[in-house]
This record gives sequence, structure tokens and C-alpha cells, in this order.
Amino acid sequence: MASAQQVLLPQAFSSLPALPDFSSSPSALYSMLAFTFAALLLLALTSWHCIVYPKVFSPLRHLPEPAGGSYLMGHFYHLIREPLGQPIREWINKIPHKGLIRYLDYFNTERIAVVGSKALADVLVHKADDFMKPPQFVRVIGNVIGVGLVLAEGEEHKMHRKALLPAFSYRNIKDLFPAFWSKSQELTHSLAKHLEAVQDEHVDLDDWVSRATLDIIGLAAFGYNYQTISHPSGLLAENYRKILTPDRWTQLALFLNFVLPPWLRWLAPIRNTSDNARAFQEIKTICRQMIQRQRARLATSTASDLPIDRDILSVAIATGAFSDEDLVNQLMTFLAAGHETTAAAMKWSIYELCLNPLIQHRIREELWTRVPAHHLNYPNDQSEGPYKDFQAAHIDQCAYLQAFCSEILRVHPPVPFTARVATQDTSITGTFIPKGTTLVLSPWAVNRSVELWGADAHVFRPDRWLMPPNADVTTSGGLQPEYSATRPRLERQKTMGPATPYAFLTFLHGPRSCIGQSFARAELACLIAAWVLAFETEFCCPEKCGESGLGGKTYAAGVEVVVGISARPGNLKVK
Repeated sequence: MASAQQVLLPQAFSSLPALPDFSSSPSALYSMLAFTFAALLLLALTSWHCIVYPKVFSPLRHLPEPAGGSYLMGHFYHLIREPLGQPIREWINKIPHKGLIRYLDYFNTERIAVVGSKALADVLVHKADDFMKPPQFVRVIGNVIGVGLVLAEGEEHKMHRKALLPAFSYRNIKDLFPAFWSKSQELTHSLAKHLEAVQDEHVDLDDWVSRATLDIIGLAAFGYNYQTISHPSGLLAENYRKILTPDRWTQLALFLNFVLPPWLRWLAPIRNTSDNARAFQEIKTICRQMIQRQRARLATSTASDLPIDRDILSVAIATGAFSDEDLVNQLMTFLAAGHETTAAAMKWSIYELCLNPLIQHRIREELWTRVPAHHLNYPNDQSEGPYKDFQAAHIDQCAYLQAFCSEILRVHPPVPFTARVATQDTSITGTFIPKGTTLVLSPWAVNRSVELWGADAHVFRPDRWLMPPNADVTTSGGLQPEYSATRPRLERQKTMGPATPYAFLTFLHGPRSCIGQSFARAELACLIAAWVLAFETEFCCPEKCGESGLGGKTYAAGVEVVVGISARPGNLKVK
């Protein structure tokens, strides 16, 4: 008699689906073999790129790197939980290094943080042509600021920078101070009237400061008054609100377009029908109208009129080096990057003024002795240009105000990080860097490096920029005398600066340094001066105040870091 197993096993196998008959259908066999081969090849390539190469064969694996991290995703989860640049700010002071720190991004993609002065000198100056901005960075940021000077590369960048340099000369910046001061006074006057009208002493700063800097960049850089301080619902201001404060889905799309490889970007397209895209196109239209209007005005101007037209747009048109589409991209860049970064620096300035009431008092006392009395108040009659005789020296001679601005730009650089990719096999301070390696430059980290700035690198202390009487500059906390490049020789004032210029990375260095840094410093100084003269500012919720830690992760009064084009203090409410 057959056993139960002998009966049940054949019945069980008979219920399974029959294997295909490959003898009668060889194409099915070939298809299955091809699919299997493709799957194995994909698995092998993924294993090589994500595990084997970075962990076993990479020539960069000997560099110091942070502990922990996921086996497959590296330090990616830590990176996305913190504001951009924040993890590197922690690593630079905790990990022993010789200028380079390696970390692993998504799928163990290698990144090299350049944090030492000699390494930075190689990347930014000595071997600047060996590196360029990553293509995905250009693609995503270009959708916000246009592909102008900031994103141009190679000979195109050199040509455009050379053509635009006259607009940023000291003589030109000096002549813009009346416009800077006029708009700064208009901001404080309009805000004071608003607070009086609504009978509320509390103010949310984001919109007010952004509108002021947009007005300044329009008036000083393009010779056009947008009047966004007095007309907050204007087309330009509204469109920039959409672009600079995208919704969650747009932020996700931008992020995925930045991190995904080209063959997967279809998963997160930036739709041309989105609000952001429409706003971008409307701003482009405004820029084209400005170009046409300025071309027409310059064409009808006499030779005696032309020297006064030193705004960026007039200088760019006069060179003949730019097509109309090039000019649109340049205007987009200066409008977006120029007004948003200075607005962020101004918001951080107000944050620090609230934390340090004595600093407010000290700046105010200095301004009372340096700025003529008739420039301290906002006049009722604006028809005669009441600030036309306002001079750069009124602000430049305020040593403590200038030190405060320098310390703001050191501790709170508006742009927390930028990136470069090696265009060929090269080296940094003798370390071999393969072609295609992504380098990360983080002002947030370098500007607070204990190695470069001393044990109090994380402390906000404007006095570090002032030279004490009879100071021995060789022992002054790693600082040395610095002469401001924005002043002519006879007007320069001796101040303190870092022992190496690469310790202050806010405006970068070398051929790709920020062309508008003198413009930005002058604009920020005028805004702070007008604000301190008009208001005595404090937090709405002082009970939430607390010291920032070494990593800078905690902020007073419930403030959180918001990162877009710039890193700014979110939820900053003052009175």
C-alpha cells in the first residue's frame, strides 16, 4: 500500500504552474535571460558604486570623516535633518583634519568638505579652473536667479565679470550711498507709520526687510524705483514672494531635481505650469521691459549725461558685451541674489541687536557723532532729494558699525554653503582628487572654525574686528591688521581681520569671489544705521532667549534657520 507522502507529493506538484516550453518558444528564453542579466548587472553596478568603491577602492577613503552614518545612505539622514552647512559646522571643530573632511551623501556618494585655509586657497585661487559648479546646482538655482554671472563658467564668466567690474568700483559704490540712505530711512519711517496705524508694537520682519532691499537693488543697480516699501502688493514683490517662499511640493520637487541622477529626474519634474515657473517668467518680462526702457534712455542721452549712469544695467549696456537675453539673466541674478542675501544679513543683524542691547546703544552713540544732524530724520518733503549730499564717509568712519557688519557676515553668512565639482583629475594640498568629485565649501563652518578664529569662534563679538590701542597684532587672537579694499588709500582705516583671508569665506575668494561684496557691505551698513537710529529693538518673547551653542543649533526667542537662496532667521518677531 502506498504511503500518504507518496500520494500527496505528486498531487502538490501537479498544482504548480507549468514551466514554459522554451524548446518551442526560444524568444521567451532569450527574454528571461536578458532580464536576468540586466537585473544582475544593475545589482553589480549598484553594489560597486554604493558599497564597494566608496568603502574599499576610493582614493579618498583615507581622509578623516565623521563617525556613524547608514551603511547604504552614509550621512544623508543627518544632513537633511539639519540646515544646509550645519553638520559641517559641527564636524570642522570635532574631527581632526588637515583641511579636507570626507563624508558620504545619499547612496554613499562621496563629498569632500574643504575647510582648511591652504585647501581653500587651492580650490578658489591656485587651481580655480579645475573646478566648476555642479550641473544640478546650476539647473535648480538657475530656475530662481537666472543663469547670470553667479552661475556662468569659464571664458563666459571671465568676460562678463570684466565687463561688469566698473559698476562695482569704489567710486561707483560711493556715489550710491545717497540711494542706500534714502531707502533705509524710508523703511524705518514707513514701518513706524504702520505700527502707529495698527496700534501694535510687534512686527514680523521678513516682508518689510525684503521689500526694502528689493527697492535698494532696483534703485541703485538699475536706476529704477520699484516702490515696494510703500506698495507691497506690486507685481515684482509678489512674484519674488512666490519664488522665495515655495510650497512644500515645490520644495520637494527642487530637492529631488537636485539629488536625483539625470535618468531619474522625470520622477520629480518642475512643471512649467507651476506658480514658481509663472512667477519666474513674469520677472523675466519685467527685466526685458527695464532693458528696453534703459536702452531707449541711453540712446537719447547726451554725452554730458552719461557719466551719471553708473548703475549695473547702464554699465552692462554701455560695454556692448551682452545680448538682451544675457542682460535679462544678469538682472535676474542681481535682483534675486542681491536683495535676498542682504535681507537675510539684515534680519540676522536685528536678531543680534535684540540679543545685545548694549551693542545697539554703542552703535547709536557712534552714529550721533558721525552722521550730520540733518540726515538723522526722515523729511516730509522728498521732492528735492534730501539725502543727495549724504557721503560714504558718514558711514565708513563708524568703526564699530563696520566691525558689527563684519561680525554679522562672519557668524551669520547669508549663503551657508556652495559646491564645486572637479572637471579633471587634480590635487588639493597634495591630496589626489579624481575627476567628478564634489567639493563642498561652507562659510557657515569655516567662519566659525576654532582653528582659524580661536576658542571663541562661536561667540558674536564685534570687538574682534577693532584694533585695541597699542595692540600687539601678533598675539591678538589670531587676527592681523586689515585694510578695507573698498576705500581709497587716504581714507582707509586700520582694523583687525583674520590671520588668513580664507578664514572669512562669506564672499569667497579669487576669480569667483562675490563681485558685489562692497555693494552689499555698504547697503547693510546703511540699513543697520537707519534702524538703530529709529528703533530700540527687542524680542517679542524674551523668556525664550538662550545662548547659541558651539554648533549654533539653538537660537534665541524661538528663532529657526530657514534656508532658501539664503539662510535667514525664521519666526523672528520683534517689538
